[in-house]
Amino acid sequence: MNFYYDPLDKNCKSITGAAPRGETIRFRVRTDEAGECFLDLNRDGCPATAYAMRRTNDGFAIALKIHETGLYFYRFILNGQYIGRGKRRRADAASGEAYQLTVYDENFSTPDWFKGGVMYQIFPDRFAKEGEIAIGAGKILRKDWGGIPEFRPNREGIVKNNDFFGGNFRGVMSKLDYLQSLHVTVIYFNPIFESVSNHRYDTGDYMKIDALLGTKEDFEALVAAAKERGIRIILDGVFNHTGDDSRYFNRYGHYDSVGAYQSPDSPYRDWYDFYDYPRGYHSWWGIETLPAVNEASEGYQNFIFGADGVLKHWLKTGIGGYRLDVADELPDFFLKKLRTAVKEEDPEAVIIGEVWESASDKIAYGKRREYFQGDELDSVMNYPLKDAIINYVLSGKAKVLAGTVNLLRDNYPKCTIDCLMNILSTHDTARILTVLAGKNTYDKEEMAVTQLSEAEKRAGIEKVKLAAVLQYTLPGVPCVYYGDENAMEGYIDPFCRRCFDWEHLNDDLISFYQKLGDIRERLRFILSDGEYTEVARGKTSFLLFARVKDGKACYVYVNNGSEKPDILFKEDCAFVELLSGREYSKKLPVLPYSYGIFIKKKDLCQT
Repeated sequence: MNFYYDPLDKNCKSITGAAPRGETIRFRVRTDEAGECFLDLNRDGCPATAYAMRRTNDGFAIALKIHETGLYFYRFILNGQYIGRGKRRRADAASGEAYQLTVYDENFSTPDWFKGGVMYQIFPDRFAKEGEIAIGAGKILRKDWGGIPEFRPNREGIVKNNDFFGGNFRGVMSKLDYLQSLHVTVIYFNPIFESVSNHRYDTGDYMKIDALLGTKEDFEALVAAAKERGIRIILDGVFNHTGDDSRYFNRYGHYDSVGAYQSPDSPYRDWYDFYDYPRGYHSWWGIETLPAVNEASEGYQNFIFGADGVLKHWLKTGIGGYRLDVADELPDFFLKKLRTAVKEEDPEAVIIGEVWESASDKIAYGKRREYFQGDELDSVMNYPLKDAIINYVLSGKAKVLAGTVNLLRDNYPKCTIDCLMNILSTHDTARILTVLAGKNTYDKEEMAVTQLSEAEKRAGIEKVKLAAVLQYTLPGVPCVYYGDENAMEGYIDPFCRRCFDWEHLNDDLISFYQKLGDIRERLRFILSDGEYTEVARGKTSFLLFARVKDGKACYVYVNNGSEKPDILFKEDCAFVELLSGREYSKKLPVLPYSYGIFIKKKDLCQT
């Protein structure tokens, strides 16, 4: 029996990916088998309904509207057999692989200004410093910019993360020309609020800039100066936990408040869950310095969401939005209120969630999440694509990469895909150069001192370039972790958080990232929200795809193997390969282990 259905083929499913509530969706299957066919559809957690499909000249079809947002699953029942993703089983057997359909609010949209840009992630203590630095009690100011961050536990077995190198806002301000040369449009800062640690995820006071970084006036000046250059700033929103050394918990009495740890009568008492007051309390992953917040607390919600609350307070400084730390651990009701508060203050502010898996069907703490139904997140960090790109660069197999891209396209709303935060490394992962160079170790003492040889580094840089081409051209917004473009090395935290080496710049790799940023800016009319189409795939390593919008297309090929295909042009006109500047007509010969981005010369000239 022949049976064909592809949810990314508009002849089979009229809407690519997630669907707006109430919009007609047309499903069509092609088969030469007679009989009857049903669309078997169920909302997550609900019984399925079988809808009879009408017979067509080459199969079966049905059109329907879904009037409730949510996550749905569907299969086809053809003559008593379930057919899902590559599976055909008896109708009375377990259904196996179902197709997924996300239905979202028809009014859901995401900020256009964010799409098509380039993000740059900065770990504030380690990017750049300018001027004198004053240090507070309990903090150690390092004089060796670029030294190895302290990673060994103290006598109590605790890594205190209290060594600071002094990166600050004035330092960032001094590097705006550099960031502009990379065509950066968004700076994402790891936490900047007062805290005792260098990572600042243990917030001490949400309303205060950490003094080591500067003043609120310094921050506002940076926001304004960046905006003049077309660069917006988004902040890390850490709302699942605070620090134990904070105005709200105040375990050590360092603040002039009555903290939840100090008194059951504290105004912050119901912000936290104690099971053996005061020493026994729930914390993030059992880390005592990070007491977990009770997001259901009305007082906490008002503090975060209120008219004078944290979110709106910082949005008033002109920032462009928030990246939400551990979004999986923020309940749906909390995320809904967060979105309402943010969009009330600035409808164009962006909300990006930290989610490490596929975010459309994520289950966290036994509950299916509702991130993409239109009233929570705009988008997420794209860890699935990160893993797929790394897999492709290391294995040379294009199948997993193409499959991951298609799975995201099938399951996410289009406006969410265009805002995906496409990462290769972050403050939580090893540096992309270290990963791709393949010099592995699992011992932290070795991590601290291991460096790539010059030959290993050169080979690794070429792999980073290949990865970056994909990061910059696949759907979403590339986010460069500070220093990746300067060939920084580093294993997991804290070695991936070392200082930017401004005295030794890798001109070759920086120039490559500048070129990619320039291409992305020139092709923003396509790359911001152009459709993705897989044009061709080789036996193993070759992949050619297009980004298409308004009749114009740019093409990207990667060839991480020994194949030597020729790309033949159907139209008799000149094409420009943008990385090299070379022009081609009739065909473009693809060399082994190469990549390219090309477009019709006439389309480029019209921009």
